[in-house]
Amino acid sequence: MLCALVIAAGCQTQPPVDTDAAATVQPGPKAVNKVARKPAAIATIDQPPAPPADLWAYLRLQLTWQDIDNDQVARARERFLGQPTYLDVIAQRSSLYLHYIVGEVEARGMPMEIALLPLVESTMDPFARSPEHAVGLWQIMPATGRHLGLTSNWWYDGRRDLRDSTRVALDYLEALHQDFDGDWMLALAAYNAGKGRVGRAMARNRARGQPTDYWSLKLPRETRKYVPRLIALTSIVANPGRYDASLPPVPNSPAFAIAATGGQIELARAAELAGVEVSLLRALNPGQLRWATAPDQAPELLLPLDALPRFEEGVAAIDGEDRVRWRHYTIQRGDSLNRIARRFDTEVGMLREVNKIRGSLIRAGDTLLIPQGNAWSGSLAMQGGGAPQTHDYRVRRGDSLYRIAGRFNVSIADIVSWNSLDPGAYLQPGQQLTLYLDGDG
Repeated sequence: MLCALVIAAGCQTQPPVDTDAAATVQPGPKAVNKVARKPAAIATIDQPPAPPADLWAYLRLQLTWQDIDNDQVARARERFLGQPTYLDVIAQRSSLYLHYIVGEVEARGMPMEIALLPLVESTMDPFARSPEHAVGLWQIMPATGRHLGLTSNWWYDGRRDLRDSTRVALDYLEALHQDFDGDWMLALAAYNAGKGRVGRAMARNRARGQPTDYWSLKLPRETRKYVPRLIALTSIVANPGRYDASLPPVPNSPAFAIAATGGQIELARAAELAGVEVSLLRALNPGQLRWATAPDQAPELLLPLDALPRFEEGVAAIDGEDRVRWRHYTIQRGDSLNRIARRFDTEVGMLREVNKIRGSLIRAGDTLLIPQGNAWSGSLAMQGGGAPQTHDYRVRRGDSLYRIAGRFNVSIADIVSWNSLDPGAYLQPGQQLTLYLDGDG
């Protein structure tokens, strides 16, 4: 498939060697007569056809759901076709992400229609965020992401990362497919509405002696439209000419390479080393929320293929001080670590570690080392919209980490990390906590 298909050059085999077919002279008193034989047949192996250069054309060879058609699918298809710019937009975005997703779907033996699901979920936009706080290409909810083991913190959100989100979304879909006895329509409905809701709808129909297939269930309005939209899009991709649609080509080749960073690095610095625009680096690494990667990790970054050698050479040559650039800041009267961290788009814990501060006490006139990487234009998350927003929360009587985490839909570990707390400590009424919440509420 795709770049994994290797087209063998010259697939014809050589004729088998017949040692009796040639005249030979043996040592001794007599020469052996030449033996005439019929030439051996040449065995040939048909070469596989070269994969299409256009990814849409490759997909057409594998799509099978386009023959599912009913009024719901027809209405969904008409809505897609009624938006002239829609196909242009999804093709443009797909050029960075779709080839990778197709490869992952194919490697698992899943229906190729699943690779089109991010077009329905997010119009292939890793920065997309729903009113319900689902995020990324696959529109993963915060609780679902935590349940599936995705990392989500102040520095990084795995729901927006191409590789991490694709892995857990496909894991989840495979599990749902198994839970619903191999029925992909029901698995997709459960991905959208929740496994429990679909299960309850099936139980109601079963109790009434009614069919329990997707098309027969009473489901939320959005879910009733969800599967028909995917099938409608499949039919357009499978046969655009039939619907007078035009899909701009998407290269059937990898769009990126994976680069080791070796430690924390400013994203603007990484873009400089790779010789690419920060906007492109950001588009390939949408899970990175801040001006730099996390200080306690050495994450991989996705880069354009032709930028990898330059980046590897550059990152090997720089020392630690050049990975994150610092400035000196004089503490002003009324400053606090929380306030300074918010102003400079960093974490209280990082300021404490770099400046060897214990506790929260700082004095006006003292100097702090502050990372200046955000100065180029603020955090990447803020450029993209939907960035985590700072929320100051004053602890109330009866509060606990568990209660606050549930109220704001964050994890206890995040609250502990954001505020450098002892996980076992009691919260005091009036204590100030800093929370980083989804940007749209």
